[in-house]
Amino acid sequence: MTVNHHRHTPYLQHAQVSYKTGILAHPSNSILRSIIRIGLPSITTPREERSSRDEGILKLVLYLFRNVVILGATPNLAVEGDEDEASRSMTINAFHDQDVFALILTLCSNIGEEFTFQDVILLEILFHLVKGVDVRQIFMDDNQRSATRKDELKGLMAAESNLNRDRLKNAPTRHGRFGTMIWVKRDAAKVSSVSGQDVLLNDQAAFDKMDKTKKWNKPRGRRPVIDETSNNFNVQVHLTSSALNYLRLFVEEFLDSGFNPLMTSIRKAMERESDRLSESSSRHFFFVSSWFLSAERARREQQEKARRNATGSARDIDPDSFALVASVLNQETFIALNRYMQASLDNKEWQDLSAGMLSFTQTLLTVQEMSKSSLEEDQEIAENILSRIFYEESTHDRILSTLRGYKGQGFWYLDACTELAHVFLRMLEQYSKQNVDMQVRSKRISRRKKKAQNKAQGNQEDQEGEFDNSEDEEEKDRAEAVRNVAERSFDFKRFCNKFCTQNSVNTFVALTSYYRDLNTEQLKRAHRFFYRVAFKQELSVLLFRLDIIALFTRMIKGPEGLLSSSPAFGEWEELVRQILKKMFKKIDERPELITELLFSKIPATVHYLEYGQEKQTVSVASRPAAELEVKQNYTRTADEKIRIVVSVLVADNCEELVRWLCEVLDNALKDRKSWDLADLARGIQDAADIADIAPSTPTIEVSAPDEKRKTALFKNGRLRLLFTLAGLELVGEDVLGTPWSIPGSIPSTELEETRNSIQKHCDDPATEIDGVDPHKLILRKRIAAKSMNDEATTQVNFGNDSEGEDLGLDEILFPPNPRSKSKALKELKQKRRKKTDADEDNQLDEETLNARRLAREQNALERQRKIKSSLFVNASDDETDDEADQEFFAREAERRKRQAQLVEEAMNIDGLGSTVLGDGTKKATSGKRKQAISSESDGEDIGTSQRKRARSEDLGSGNEEEDELGAPPRRKVQTPPTSTEDDLILDVGEKASAPDFQWASTAVDRPSKPTATNKQNIDDDDEDDEPVTTTRPRRPKMMAGFVVDSDSE
Repeated sequence: MTVNHHRHTPYLQHAQVSYKTGILAHPSNSILRSIIRIGLPSITTPREERSSRDEGILKLVLYLFRNVVILGATPNLAVEGDEDEASRSMTINAFHDQDVFALILTLCSNIGEEFTFQDVILLEILFHLVKGVDVRQIFMDDNQRSATRKDELKGLMAAESNLNRDRLKNAPTRHGRFGTMIWVKRDAAKVSSVSGQDVLLNDQAAFDKMDKTKKWNKPRGRRPVIDETSNNFNVQVHLTSSALNYLRLFVEEFLDSGFNPLMTSIRKAMERESDRLSESSSRHFFFVSSWFLSAERARREQQEKARRNATGSARDIDPDSFALVASVLNQETFIALNRYMQASLDNKEWQDLSAGMLSFTQTLLTVQEMSKSSLEEDQEIAENILSRIFYEESTHDRILSTLRGYKGQGFWYLDACTELAHVFLRMLEQYSKQNVDMQVRSKRISRRKKKAQNKAQGNQEDQEGEFDNSEDEEEKDRAEAVRNVAERSFDFKRFCNKFCTQNSVNTFVALTSYYRDLNTEQLKRAHRFFYRVAFKQELSVLLFRLDIIALFTRMIKGPEGLLSSSPAFGEWEELVRQILKKMFKKIDERPELITELLFSKIPATVHYLEYGQEKQTVSVASRPAAELEVKQNYTRTADEKIRIVVSVLVADNCEELVRWLCEVLDNALKDRKSWDLADLARGIQDAADIADIAPSTPTIEVSAPDEKRKTALFKNGRLRLLFTLAGLELVGEDVLGTPWSIPGSIPSTELEETRNSIQKHCDDPATEIDGVDPHKLILRKRIAAKSMNDEATTQVNFGNDSEGEDLGLDEILFPPNPRSKSKALKELKQKRRKKTDADEDNQLDEETLNARRLAREQNALERQRKIKSSLFVNASDDETDDEADQEFFAREAERRKRQAQLVEEAMNIDGLGSTVLGDGTKKATSGKRKQAISSESDGEDIGTSQRKRARSEDLGSGNEEEDELGAPPRRKVQTPPTSTEDDLILDVGEKASAPDFQWASTAVDRPSKPTATNKQNIDDDDEDDEPVTTTRPRRPKMMAGFVVDSDSE
């Protein structure tokens, strides 16, 4: 704008209003219709055949309609004639009468198909047409509007009477017709002059009037130029009844046919950042979407009331679906809205942010109505939308920022941010109650950003020893970034504490300060927030501030308080009474609160005033640097490892730390040599003596002399690696300041070699090791996962969740059969036998006993592998099958025959140390056997001696098949033979010499059928009445057959 334009701006505005009045109030009432007729040929031309001239004609027509809507009477400019001729109502009436609304509906419904470049102009027309219009008045009938206006008039008259009543309390009398001026004494002998007779009533009235006359000329910065025609969309506009009816018809038809195509086209243009968009197009888009969403909800509410009042079939008509406004309820629109709000918040574009907050609020309210719809499809869509909105933690943080960030942006921003916070918090609370396992996606700063900050600050102490391969760094950073975006459980009470802060309270206090101008809904909004802070979250201390308490008291008790006839007065009165009650009670508990009433509360103060003590914070101990190691394929000796580590430290400007380690080793070397000299002086010359006394050499403790080296020794992983390579050990717990030590087991020669190696590589560090950067050769040490204890693994087998376990061929498939209680007596008898035969075992050496023990264990293990436990017997085992039984008995018969053949073959083997006699008896030829028989004492019972020999020989025998395979003899017989097998054994027993037959002991000791062969072995002692179940090892080199006749005969 030039200087000449600025100088003539009032005249230009006056001329524009005159042109608008001439167009709308022309006697023919057909100028707008004539303009439409001019553009009809271009409109009816198909899109493919439309020329640039046709496009230009359409633009001129639409721009003319837009200018007619924008222009209006300027408040500071006098208008000739009636101001209503250029008002919004006159414009709406003219648009309806001359078919402009019909043209707009036609273009909007065909956007994207026949018309593409006209969407931005149509959006501007709609924005200037509906801005400032109350949606609730549009969908009211004449009776409701008249009732509403009467209520407004009644409220204004009540407010006026309240003002008069307050004024009459202190009004001057008829005798006080002269002016009055008094002096008010203040502190420090200062006085102030106050005029007016009302100051004579009391001192407080004088001070109040003096305070009102105070002015503070706050320095104001340069105000930006505001385009009122574009930005000021919050000023309320009053329309006539006819204009409201015409606008209602247009809004309903637009929602039914043109809303979705127009909003979709604009959104796509915004995503592409099209050239036809202006700076205010995004603001227009979100404000128009919020206004029409509110209009759709108001229309549904009016239809619901009409349906309830209707009778007959009209009552059963189902409501329409929310698909009419689906274009602004999809995921693409939510992304655009969040991005737009964040950009406006970052750039401090408060008008744009207000439009975004209005759109977000109306979206939430519409989704809430969808969740209450009778259509299941709408309910599912509403549930999906809410889950998407509440899932993003960034959305929560953004709403918190808008509420906390209020700093005098204006009443309309204040109203928009408090309404959004109120609606969002209420719906989030309801949603979290319905979804107990609610999850939110939180984002954290990536590791790469933290590394960049640490590098910029030059802080090498916070590296924490995380040194990875640079070639894998980018991949690990990407993985870290993915981990930074994680889900976490949502706690509403914890989130609500973020809302209930001092800044949020200040924002709602600023809204409440307009209590005389707020409607009932806004007053209830502030009331709900303060109630949540004081009673639900129990943070009433935030409200204990003098200006807040004074505001609450003035609202209830005046002067200029809230009208007692207001619907919200009762709730506010009770809230203020409870808050004051809590404040006085808290003052009695915490007298220091009287001082804190002057200030805002920080979190520490809030906690102290609530609980009487400071908040206890648990400090997290700093972790030491990660344990590092040198790549093995590049190092073969300790010197090469020291070379790599020292080179890296020198390259990282840590040469001072390396020099310090050299000094430590040098001092330790001197002390160690002095100990060696002392040993030589005492005459210790033998190497063995020196080795014996070496462990008594004291350790040398190494501590950091200052905080810098102490921190480096705790945080620098490479320095700790060098200490470890030098042989130093950490003493005690690994915390900051823990000393290191040089063990006494390290000889002085090794210390000297280490010191020389470090010194050499520090003076001449390597820049490359075999063409590789030394930094790449130091990695984090891989710690193997801890395995289970071997003993616990063998004792406990948890199995596998799969259908079968991968067991080896030698594994035990089933546990052994449970032991019966009836065998307790047998075990008792066997223990007694072991005591009587202990002298026989004493003659064996330890190696033989161990070999036999291992053999018995191996034999028992093989036997268990062949056992099927009764715990795993299925119910199907009891089922009878004749054919299967015949097959089973046939196999058993064949097995017994093979067993008998094996026994006969074993008896005929030569070299067993016994000869089979013709009369069925055997003669022992072993020398030891003869010695054992001849050495029996005279007083000893012959039968007992014979029993001992038979038992020791028979019980030591094992399975014939196992002996053939070379297996050791079994420890005991598990399965007794059947009756048929007993007969077989007794028949062949007369010919047996010394086979390892598995049922031999059972056959011999069986007392139920005494025969001539075993008659001499039966004794009166009860110990032999039952078969033996436990065995002892056989005597070495002792082979014998079955005892058929008594040896004493």
